[in-house]
Amino acid sequence: MEELFVSTKTVYKLMYNSMVMAVNIMPADVKAKLSELITKEGNEVARLNLELTMKNGLDSNEKENQLLCPDTGAPLYYVRIGDNVRIERGVSDLYEESKKAIKDATMNGKLRPNMVHPITRKNTGTNLGYYTPQVELRFDPNIDHMDVVAVPISGGSETSGTFYRMMSPIDGKKGIMRFILDCIKSSTYADKTCPPNIIGIGIGGTADTCMKIAKQAAVLRPIGSRHPDKDIAELEQELVDLVNSFGIGPVGMGGSSGVLDIHIEYAATHIAGLPIAYNAQCWLSRRKVARIGSDGEITYSDLPEWEYR
Repeated sequence: MEELFVSTKTVYKLMYNSMVMAVNIMPADVKAKLSELITKEGNEVARLNLELTMKNGLDSNEKENQLLCPDTGAPLYYVRIGDNVRIERGVSDLYEESKKAIKDATMNGKLRPNMVHPITRKNTGTNLGYYTPQVELRFDPNIDHMDVVAVPISGGSETSGTFYRMMSPIDGKKGIMRFILDCIKSSTYADKTCPPNIIGIGIGGTADTCMKIAKQAAVLRPIGSRHPDKDIAELEQELVDLVNSFGIGPVGMGGSSGVLDIHIEYAATHIAGLPIAYNAQCWLSRRKVARIGSDGEITYSDLPEWEYR
């Protein structure tokens, strides 16, 4: 493959623009799913809620360039790089430019200053701090471009809709389903998250891997996508149908639209354990992909291509 040179200035542009667009523009798969739920929803109150959600997301926000939500979340980037990509000052440029992009976006009023010291609660007003913004890299020999995926992680769903448990291997599929349904009950019925959520499930790996793939399943998988593993794909659909039959509905007010989707990712795990993690994300599923192609052109899209198996 011919070398793709990416300047420091371009790295900054990809990171700044993708994050600002992510907090302002509803992804296409979210729009499509909301439209589908509106046509199928038999509960009048639930349907009205979905219609208002769609109207606010499309009219008030996109047309008037307003935030999709006043909480612009915690800044997170996923970067996928082909072997032919050379970044002007090296890969470390991604970390440095992410800090500049987030600081500038915050100071320009595009992001709310959300990030604070966990003990003192001091807010720098820049959204910067230890491990913030997060930048996760994946090197892919099969592509000739670089993707920057901006994901503002919802504060409410992240703090109230994340669970982990180390189960016993004998718990099996029934135990896994029981854990997931218990998590949905705990988070939605206590009004901790606002349905319909996008739920990511991580199964296997070590504790940290399990939590990580649960989040990635929630924020990087397009709505409606199914896992290539047939058994996992069937479990995803079984859970979606089951949860939507509970009558939770939008904001827990009743109806058949309790979840936008459930995505499951798994990793090989030690024979002695069965780790499982649950990560519920806001229905907005805010994300934006900025790609610099082999020809040097920059394009933007809503659907990440992030396969990490």
